[in-house]
Amino acid sequence: MYEPIRTKSVHSHVHGNGPHRSRREELDIRLAGHLTALLTVTDELRALTPSAALDGAARRLAARIERMSGTTPLRAAPTAGDTTAARVTALHQRAHMLAGQALVVAHSAGDSAGTALAAERLRAHAEALGIAEDAA
Repeated sequence: MYEPIRTKSVHSHVHGNGPHRSRREELDIRLAGHLTALLTVTDELRALTPSAALDGAARRLAARIERMSGTTPLRAAPTAGDTTAARVTALHQRAHMLAGQALVVAHSAGDSAGTALAAERLRAHAEALGIAEDAA
């Protein structure tokens, strides 16, 4: 009744017989991306509200990204302009969200150093936002 498929799947032509990267490699790539985005937001916050805590966080994030990728992370130059409290709050909200995403991926990957760093940044940005974090 139906004619059998005679050609191979397009996906098998493109990707060969299997995935190119393992699940762990894919998680590492995602984690490095989240940490890089978090580093960018941290650099923005450092430009608007300089502090030793943010400087230290930026150093730890850059070091972790470098260990994961083997290269120095690209750093964006912070933008000048809006230094209002609303802008700072928006950056802390973005950083909190990125730290949460990094925490989930690091935990999934079994990366204890990444989990600890992401959890630290999540707490710091929650504190800056006045969010009460429940201990789980």
